[in-house]
Amino acid sequence: MAATHPHHHDHAGHGSHGAEPTSGPTAKDPVCGMSVAIKPDARKADFGGETYYFCSEGCETKFAADPYFYASGHAAAAGERVAEGTKWTCPMHPEIVRDGPGACPICGMALEPMVPSDEPSAELTDFTRRLWVSVAAAVPLVILTMGGMLGLPVRDWIGHEAAIWVEFVLATPIVLWAALPFFRRGWDSVRNRSPNMWTLISLGVGAAYVYSLVATFLPGVFPEEYRAGGMVGTYYEAAVVIVALIFVGQVLELRARERTGDAIRALMDLAPKTARRILADGTEYDAPLENVVAGDLLRVRPGDSVPVDGEVVEGRSSVDESMITGEPVPVEKVEGDRVTGGTINKNGTIAIRATAVGSDTVLAQIVDMVAGARRSRAPIQGLADRVSEIFVPTVVGVALLAFVAWLVLGPSPAFVFAMAAAVSVLIIACPCALGLATPISITTAAGRGAQAGVLIKDAEALERMARVDTLIVDKTGTLTEGKPTLTDIVPLADLSEAEVLALAASLERGSEHPLAEAIVAGAAARGIALDKAEDFEAVTGKGVTGRVAGKSVALGNRGLMEGLGIDPEAADEAADRLRTDGKTAMFVGEGGRLVGIVAVADPIKATSVAALRDLHAAGLRVIMATGDNQRTAEAVARKLGIDEVRAGVLPEGKKRLVDELHAAGRSVAMAGDGVNDAPALAAADVGIAMGTGADVAVESAGLTLLGGDLVGIVRARKLARATLRNIKQNLFFAFVYNAAGVPIAAGVLYPVFGLLLSPMIAAAAMSLSSVSVITNALRLRRLDL
Repeated sequence: MAATHPHHHDHAGHGSHGAEPTSGPTAKDPVCGMSVAIKPDARKADFGGETYYFCSEGCETKFAADPYFYASGHAAAAGERVAEGTKWTCPMHPEIVRDGPGACPICGMALEPMVPSDEPSAELTDFTRRLWVSVAAAVPLVILTMGGMLGLPVRDWIGHEAAIWVEFVLATPIVLWAALPFFRRGWDSVRNRSPNMWTLISLGVGAAYVYSLVATFLPGVFPEEYRAGGMVGTYYEAAVVIVALIFVGQVLELRARERTGDAIRALMDLAPKTARRILADGTEYDAPLENVVAGDLLRVRPGDSVPVDGEVVEGRSSVDESMITGEPVPVEKVEGDRVTGGTINKNGTIAIRATAVGSDTVLAQIVDMVAGARRSRAPIQGLADRVSEIFVPTVVGVALLAFVAWLVLGPSPAFVFAMAAAVSVLIIACPCALGLATPISITTAAGRGAQAGVLIKDAEALERMARVDTLIVDKTGTLTEGKPTLTDIVPLADLSEAEVLALAASLERGSEHPLAEAIVAGAAARGIALDKAEDFEAVTGKGVTGRVAGKSVALGNRGLMEGLGIDPEAADEAADRLRTDGKTAMFVGEGGRLVGIVAVADPIKATSVAALRDLHAAGLRVIMATGDNQRTAEAVARKLGIDEVRAGVLPEGKKRLVDELHAAGRSVAMAGDGVNDAPALAAADVGIAMGTGADVAVESAGLTLLGGDLVGIVRARKLARATLRNIKQNLFFAFVYNAAGVPIAAGVLYPVFGLLLSPMIAAAAMSLSSVSVITNALRLRRLDL
């Protein structure tokens, strides 16, 4: 595709391709759009009778993988797909957003990617390396200082002075290099006036190391009773072991936090890497998924994942949607049905037309919602935040108080005891576990919910769902299938059921009303042949009229019949009986006489009865608010055991119902479609969007249920209560460690039991508290929903 005139083209960002501004014939690289000189040795490829030239090996390789995409101009239509760089945020402070990994300036915790990826964590890799170096130094230090207790008096073998110098050599690189991230975070906490766990750690380790340096190089400043062989006892081994133990806790925490993103990664992995594109000439090939554009025709074979959202245009199959909706039963798909990217095609081959690709797919929206829930904050987290704000300054005060108390009242050498107590208090009181208690549970719950078709928009909605005592649900599409079906045919004259249905269906074939569709579908299912309707007319609010096989036919309510001079009184009893059963009864008239009744009903979902039983068992009062008539609504409520019915309710009326329940002191969850019910969804304590997989990002709802029925509400309730319980357990673990550890570290048990907590034991306890919280939160991954 050479141009006939030369021109100069400067393409920024392709300098590494080796292309130079040229004169002479040029061609446009179909991949990147850069101008390429046409030379004998130029990179090129033939496709569709054309020759294409490339500026680099990379563009040539991309073209070879999907020549149709680039040659057809689809690449230009799709636009430049430049992925935004991964953003990083703090799990405790989601308002902190950075372009790369690092530490939170508020709490000092490691930032994590907003959307988990398969890339290894740079911080985990770095901390793991620092851990092993710290352990390599800590082991000989412990042997050197405590070997005598194990029958290895190394210090006696090499002498006290030499042992201290060995300790100095081993400890210095650990404190000044391995622990450098700790000191940076500690300094940031002071600079940002946001004291946190790193404030305490850096103070504790720094104090132990500085004390040891003074003892090593200036032993003369200490009283004689502090010295042995001219040297003063040091805390090198304590500083190094503390650093090693903190790294153990950090590495375990980082690994566990990565696992909380497993559910999102599993969802992202549902989409295949390629899609089988069908060209206009019928040929097929596997194209990279990122090259699929809306409108592409794709083949999905048995066992394949559906690559993107689309509409079935050919074939028939059943599709396993369990990883999206949580429902285990495969769903039958035929021509005209929609399919969702990431679901599994089971047993038939289908062709689909791509309708949504990339970030517009349901799967991409699910990932975004789950990632957003991970970054949100639950109200209960405010308790931990308020405690943390005053906790660190209080701990520093306790450490100073313990230091002074031991210095004044402690046994000789008092300074050594005072130093040990102060450092132990600083280390064991680190509030890392307190800060992790809420976000780690929310993160895990969001992932588990997504696997079960429960999408959590924010943590506040999840916490409120656990406290809800009243649930408002719509009827159509929630309790019922939302698709009316023909249920009854009652002949009233000399016509058979088939003849009555043939008249009604022939007349309704020209209507787009849902009830008409149900009647026509019912006739088709029974194999009844239909005639052409003429002079079709829809009478607003009453029904339809027309001519079928040369006879005047009418289908509608009592008002329509009376308007045509037909008296329906003889059929009133039969019609009322059908209506009492929750069905819509319509009279059929032919040639000025009443010939029958056809009834249509919206079937109750098979899952509604069991789901309502579970909701009642969970202590919820269920109110059905519907725009349907009172008789039909009561019939459905009677079958399902609904506590209260509000019929004939418009969207504004649902909002008033929510306000009425709030005034009565009820905590309300509202389940609706997220469009007409938006006012009520926003007003409720928890708005629940009952989705079908087509629209999941409903702004007015805190929770979205992909399954679209009450089973999803049962799952959401169970998940919410389990999560809130898990958070309370985590807060208990965190408070218990700190509440019990600080007094013991300060030495309150020493006068009675002679018990004093060493800084190394304090560091181990601090790390154990964080690991306990994380391990407890990860139990939510196994929650049975």
